[in-house]
Amino acid sequence: MKSFLLNNYHNHKETIHNFGWRALQIVGKQGINFGIFVLCIKLLNLHDFGIYNYILAIIFLLIMFGDFGISTATSKYIAEYNAVDKEKLKMVVFNSGLMILILTIMVTFLTITIGPLYLKEKYIYVLWLLPLIFLAPMTSLYDGIYRGLNKFKELAIVSLFVGSISIFIIYFLIKSYGLIGALLAQNIFYLILLLGLIFGHQEFKMIINRKIINEIGRYSFLIGLSGVGYFLYSRISTLMLGHYGYITEISYYELLNKFFVFLIIPFSILGEVIAPKNTRLYALKKIILLKQKFIKYFVISIIMGILVSIIFWYLLPMIVSIYLPQYDTSILKEFLKIQIFIFFILVSTATINNGIITPTNYTKWIMISSIFFGVLNFPMSMVLHYYLSYNGIILSSLITYILNTSSVYLIYYKTTFKETENEKNLHTLRNEA
Repeated sequence: MKSFLLNNYHNHKETIHNFGWRALQIVGKQGINFGIFVLCIKLLNLHDFGIYNYILAIIFLLIMFGDFGISTATSKYIAEYNAVDKEKLKMVVFNSGLMILILTIMVTFLTITIGPLYLKEKYIYVLWLLPLIFLAPMTSLYDGIYRGLNKFKELAIVSLFVGSISIFIIYFLIKSYGLIGALLAQNIFYLILLLGLIFGHQEFKMIINRKIINEIGRYSFLIGLSGVGYFLYSRISTLMLGHYGYITEISYYELLNKFFVFLIIPFSILGEVIAPKNTRLYALKKIILLKQKFIKYFVISIIMGILVSIIFWYLLPMIVSIYLPQYDTSILKEFLKIQIFIFFILVSTATINNGIITPTNYTKWIMISSIFFGVLNFPMSMVLHYYLSYNGIILSSLITYILNTSSVYLIYYKTTFKETENEKNLHTLRNEA
């Protein structure tokens, strides 16, 4: 048994180490975000907590258009340029950052001009978070650069250091200024994190390169459209609840959602860590090995999803009743019945989409499917809301998750591995001959 474990460790040493460092980095970044969330639960009342999450949903919608897949696309091209063109590598930061700056300026301008018409009395809260429209995409950009260069250790050190000095400032802000302090805490954290990431990676040239902009821009456009679709069937529930005036219900929904997001982190890390190797397999046309990886990680994600879902189903109500008794109501239990199935699906998508489908240039399938089912989620939410009230909005998201994920996997498997079966059959015929 010992020799078996040692052999597996040596065979997957790089992946294991990168996974460990990436996990530590996530603790520094997402862990602090989760810490802010926990502080808000404890220090804000139900109504203010609902407004906080509603405004965050709006801001992250704006951030999505400010980034539009540039940070994710940059990670892919960083890995490629690092292998074949070191000069391009030095120009990526500036050119990607320039694209993000232009987009965020446009988004900010539209928010300031159109925002008051739609948001009305809640518009003032959005203004407090406007810096985040630029800060969040830029931290994601640097995150992608570090990952593309396999600098997981450096990324982890920066994130942990920033997280440790930020938490005290964040606690003071929320404790002293309530809802406004919670919103400002997001800006402060992302600003300090961005400065730390810039300090850790200063190798860049301030030269505009149209070829880099075109390459990253074309690929990021597909990812960005996919992100729009993903938002429509994942985060739109919060906006729909807010639109219909269910501010308190948003508190319950986001409580469960944030716990699920935190539990999904290990599977997202796994996907990010295995992505570079799967990109390499695809580039070298080793489709048979890629197919084996797809099946392997799909089975692993299904098994782990079932186990974690069962544990969470019994454990969460106990945690809430002990530490958050004000949330221990029938509404939370109603939402849990639906959202537990969404979590199960997310375990698989976090691993397969991040680790195999996106890094092998099949983002377009995710994009097309996400947009189609994301748009479908709008009328479905309204119809189900008419019959089932706020539960109908959450149920609509579950249905879209199921339809979208099934469609993406089926199309990817059939199109990517079709040639593999043909080659296998041809090889068999040759052997028989």
